[in-house]
Amino acid sequence: MEHALLKKLADKSITKDELKEKVKNDFRLLPTIIDGVSSPKAAVRYGCGRVLLDLSLDHPERLYPHIDFFVSLLDSKYRILKWVALAVVANLARVDSEGKFDAVFGNYYGFLGDEYMVTVANVVGNSGTIALAKPHLVPRITRELLKVEKLRTTAHLTDECRLVIAEQAIKAFDMFFDKVGDKKAVLAFVKRQAGKPRKSLKTAAEAFLKKWNV
Repeated sequence: MEHALLKKLADKSITKDELKEKVKNDFRLLPTIIDGVSSPKAAVRYGCGRVLLDLSLDHPERLYPHIDFFVSLLDSKYRILKWVALAVVANLARVDSEGKFDAVFGNYYGFLGDEYMVTVANVVGNSGTIALAKPHLVPRITRELLKVEKLRTTAHLTDECRLVIAEQAIKAFDMFFDKVGDKKAVLAFVKRQAGKPRKSLKTAAEAFLKKWNV
């Protein structure tokens, strides 16, 4: 039987923010929100997903016991839930005492080969968070991000999309460049982007090079 809070989310008598506050005041409600992700009702499914994503930013230690659930959600048939899972798993890396993220690194970065730009962008966009949480993975993360120049184009990932993703990669590198071993390769990547036609990409590349004095 559906929990009363989920019914309220479905009929919009409670907002996602109100629901999040209720959980923050009583984390015993967390399993209910996790169950809501499997709801056949889109409003409940995505509402609960949003609440969990927000909670993972502020209270990763509360969600960490459920990390296996979020890892399984990476394979959801619903793209929005996949994007939620990519962000939550990255946020939980900060409290990953059991090395769960390390074990699924290949699966996580395998989504760089996804046909949808937003999926790829989520992996790239969350990489800085992961790198700061797990410095020992910086060499592997660096190698993965340097691949974005050669992403295969699809109907949902155009050449222009690749430029957007390259811009995100620069912003991710900026978060942990001081920890990068192969700085030469990253700098070469950024310098190449400075010559691309997309204005915001060129601006991001130039700002990166100026910040790191090269």
